[in-house]
Amino acid sequence: MTSTLPFLSTRTVAVPAEFFGALRALATTDATAVTALRDAGYAAGVGLHDSFGQWLETHGELPADLLPDDRFSVVLAEFLSASGWGSVQVSALSEAVMVIDADEWAEADAEATAATPSCHVGTGLLAGLLGRVANAPLSVLEVECRSAGHSRCRFLVGSVDVMQYVYEAMERGVSYEHAAASAATG
Repeated sequence: MTSTLPFLSTRTVAVPAEFFGALRALATTDATAVTALRDAGYAAGVGLHDSFGQWLETHGELPADLLPDDRFSVVLAEFLSASGWGSVQVSALSEAVMVIDADEWAEADAEATAATPSCHVGTGLLAGLLGRVANAPLSVLEVECRSAGHSRCRFLVGSVDVMQYVYEAMERGVSYEHAAASAATG
């Protein structure tokens, strides 16, 4: 997977994907590290928003907040791939929850043996980026992770209240698909 980054408008550095393995290891030994990684990802996502806007402009697209949902899904996937995060698919899981599926998310390691989804930087990054696009706080919940033995990483995106509802339903044993669907209707 190669990436050209001339569209990034903020100061950017490239790091090998193995960097995330070291961060994941830190998060397994220090509970406060998970929050710190998500916060760092969020700050990066807020900064990445400007680059996304520039990328859209150079590709002849409307600003993100003016794009129809189906076109937004396509260009967000293209942007994340061009930024080096990997090939992704963006779709709606329900009326209230967007899903980002990533078969090769840069932060994940298919050889890792994490007990739970652990793309903490990515969850923060997506929340920061998409929250800026929506001009509203959004929450991201990773429900599948290649680092935890799944075939893909799957991120759910929605309002803070909706994602809290989904998380609490999952804690009660409800599938995230059912919780997302009931969040949209309830």
